[in-house]
Amino acid sequence: QVQFVESGGGLVQPGGSLRLSCAASGSIFGVSAMGWYRQAQGKQRELVATLTSGANTNYADSVKGRFTISRDSAKNTVYLQMSSLKPEDTAVYYCKLVLKRGPVIYDYWGQGTQVTVSS
Repeated sequence: QVQFVESGGGLVQPGGSLRLSCAASGSIFGVSAMGWYRQAQGKQRELVATLTSGANTNYADSVKGRFTISRDSAKNTVYLQMSSLKPEDTAVYYCKLVLKRGPVIYDYWGQGTQVTVSS
């Protein structure tokens, strides 16, 4: 089993910054990737940023240059530094942990944290 503690969400004005964190604990080995996804009200969940165990990153076009994903492997924690926030960034942000054990891949999701960008 894997447990998550997500934090850092909240209300911020347009142009502001927030830093999300997601700490995973439990039976964690074979980490393939960690990442962040978001789901706005009435919309499908979408990728925000991912970071593989090989330190490769992938960002949604809408956040490139504004968001940065990073990871503390020793703490099994992934971060998302968000800057120049826009109202359209408003969503519930979920962290995702991908474990690869032999041929089997396991996906685990955090509980989500709300980010609201509004004046």
